[in-house]
Amino acid sequence: MTAPTQLQRDGASTPTTPVGSWADDLWGRWTASPQARRRTEWILVGIITLVAVLVRFVRLDQPNGIVFDEIYYVPDGWTITNNGYESEWPENKEDLWATGGYDEYLDKAEYVVHPPLGKYLIGIFMHLFGAEHVWAWRFGVALFGAASVPLLYLVGKKLFRSIAMGAIPAAMLAIDGHAIAMSRTGILDIFVMFFVLLGFLFLLYDRDDQGRQLTSWVAAWRQREHANDPSVPLESTPVKWTSTIDPPATRPTGPDWGPVLWRRPWFLAMVVALALATSVKWSGLYYLAFYCVLTVALDAYNRKQAGITLWLSSATLKQGPVSFLLAVPLTIVIYLASYAGWFITGRGFNGIIDTGAWQGGNFFEWAKLSLSHFVDYQAQVYEFHSRLAAGHSYNSAPYEWPFLLRPTAFQYTYIDPAVDPSCHADQCVQAVTSLSNPLLYWLGTIAVVFLIMMMFVKPRWPYVAILVSYAAGYLPWLLTGRTSVYHFYVIVWLPFMFLAAALALQTLAGDAKDPRKQRTLAVNLIAGFFALAVLVSAFFYPVWTGLQIPDWYFNLTHWLPGWY
Repeated sequence: MTAPTQLQRDGASTPTTPVGSWADDLWGRWTASPQARRRTEWILVGIITLVAVLVRFVRLDQPNGIVFDEIYYVPDGWTITNNGYESEWPENKEDLWATGGYDEYLDKAEYVVHPPLGKYLIGIFMHLFGAEHVWAWRFGVALFGAASVPLLYLVGKKLFRSIAMGAIPAAMLAIDGHAIAMSRTGILDIFVMFFVLLGFLFLLYDRDDQGRQLTSWVAAWRQREHANDPSVPLESTPVKWTSTIDPPATRPTGPDWGPVLWRRPWFLAMVVALALATSVKWSGLYYLAFYCVLTVALDAYNRKQAGITLWLSSATLKQGPVSFLLAVPLTIVIYLASYAGWFITGRGFNGIIDTGAWQGGNFFEWAKLSLSHFVDYQAQVYEFHSRLAAGHSYNSAPYEWPFLLRPTAFQYTYIDPAVDPSCHADQCVQAVTSLSNPLLYWLGTIAVVFLIMMMFVKPRWPYVAILVSYAAGYLPWLLTGRTSVYHFYVIVWLPFMFLAAALALQTLAGDAKDPRKQRTLAVNLIAGFFALAVLVSAFFYPVWTGLQIPDWYFNLTHWLPGWY
């Protein structure tokens, strides 16, 4: 196929400088028809998802024992799905799990500081496949981790309206070590990431649906007004922003306030997803707050574009309270529902049966006392989180997180060849660390800074959406000033870093209409970067998945002092 050319403006057929690159030619052939485009999309998503599944599920039972905070969430997942509440264990809990004593838990309730949903999602698969299987402890986490990859593709495709721009961040998440290690460890944060990403997708759908409803309402309003007063135009004109206090020379012809939108199915879906995230960890509540505020801002923008005169007032004073009424009660109901076992049994921590408060089956007395004890329990949890300051060798202050200075090591075990003949070196190591692919992660950090700068140059909706999502995850931790926290919390907003990275790479690549030499050079550089990133992932894969490696290899994976 010959390279595409630009034709002279006078209509002559003489070609000028060739444009595009080999990648543009290839993509043109792959998407030449709707059928070809659909086939290409399925193949791309299929390959990326297959890679994500393989690197997360193969050898899922390794390391063959409790890793890091699995000592909390795996036993809790087992007891909450047996009893309806988390039960205490003897002091030798880890030994019991190592020797198969899965039913040696005590009758007393355990004090836990995270909501139940994530532990239910861990425990369900233990019941399905058997608690004796290590891979069963991690199956639910791996499933949600792998599902996050095609979900990120859908987000990228919707946000950028491009198959390629959906595939790029999804591929990054598929091969990133932080996402891989977290998906292979029975802890909670992958669930939060999945539900937040799902909520973001629903927000994107709600934005479009909200715009359509407003446009349709204003068009119907203009039809009615024009029938009564022909001076009212049928076409809407976006309201112009002005900072002057002087009234406009002519009164706007659009509606003053616009409608109240009660029918918001995608908004409700977003609330449900983020309420589920909050029911795993309270950090999901930050996303609910940020996204609800963002939907009000989007409503204001859509009203302004539709020609509604008081677009800001109507969005904040008219639609805002309605959105509050749609979001808050639903969130509370879902959060309380996640504690159904605690309420029904009354035997969870601070439950009413422990105080002898059951009043002969009186439902209203039971509900009153249960809610009282529940609120007191939640207050204790808040107090715990607000004062948590225990030291740990892998603590990482939030200001370090963008630079990947101190990833969390989940496990490392040194193996003597005299004890284990499978070690064919002076010493071997089996390690699991939540270290991202450094090339992809640092690109994500640079890309976030790039988007912040671009907001001052040429603001765009994708920039806003990504930066708000990044801020919802990162800013609350940064503003607390706490140091007794861990880098692995970054997993929740890692997909948004990869969305930012995709935008930065798109900017570097230029446009398919660029001169061929320029475009080809840019595309080749980016293709080379991806090839190198794949090699880096292959290099670090052993320390993400607990493969036994020689000690010298293990040392090669420590590029910075904080990685030890």
